[in-house]
Amino acid sequence: MSFIDHLEELRSHIIRSVIAILIGAAFIFIYRNWIFDNIITGPINKNFISYRALCDFSRWAHLGDALCMPPVEVTMQSTTFGGQFLSSISMALIGGIIIAFPFIFWEFWRFVKPALKEKELKNTRFIIFWVSFFFFCGAAFGYFLLGPFTFNFLAGFQLGTENMIVTRPTFSDYLDNLTNIILGCGLAFELPVLAFILTKIGIITPTFLRTTRKYAVVVILVVAAFITPSPDWMSQLIVFIPLWSLYELSILVSARAYKAVKEREEEEWS
Repeated sequence: MSFIDHLEELRSHIIRSVIAILIGAAFIFIYRNWIFDNIITGPINKNFISYRALCDFSRWAHLGDALCMPPVEVTMQSTTFGGQFLSSISMALIGGIIIAFPFIFWEFWRFVKPALKEKELKNTRFIIFWVSFFFFCGAAFGYFLLGPFTFNFLAGFQLGTENMIVTRPTFSDYLDNLTNIILGCGLAFELPVLAFILTKIGIITPTFLRTTRKYAVVVILVVAAFITPSPDWMSQLIVFIPLWSLYELSILVSARAYKAVKEREEEEWS
């Protein structure tokens, strides 16, 4: 195919992806009130499932109320006439991207796949499933765990001693933060897939990941300390464990990919 033909093929994949996003966005916009009441505002709802689950777990583990976060009292506002309408469109489009993510990646994979060799294709079986699986796991982690911790901390943070400042965010500000948390965690959880790809093309090795493990522990601990609302070790541990497990999984994935690369090189030399 010529360069123009490649661009034409890419355009068709992009158009289909955009159509999938718009279909998901249209569905969300139609049911926007229910989605707003039950999903979007979940992390700042005092009856949110994560608040109850963490508190029940804390008491079951005989930790008292160590993981029981105080109810979040947030009153959002819209400062422009079209603010709520534009925010509902943003909410629909972002939701459409999340819903259509497997299809978007599938279209991307269909564009890249013809350029891969047969051996490379064998090493990428079920890649659509694993990429989607890790993305939705990360999105769920951000929504059910990181989001409540973050909003609980930010809503309760007070500057000064006279309570002269009242936190009253706009809905667009809340939606931006929620989007960054969900999409950020979704992409961060692609670390095992990224480790697999980078190992295959020779940029990293499992030895490198093991060597930098001690630095990774420090970084993850710092991140956990910043995003948890209280300084107790248990709440920080809840955030630390998934992130650390993800890094260890990346080492295992990289080791398996590195072994396959070495075996292929030996076969080519023999």
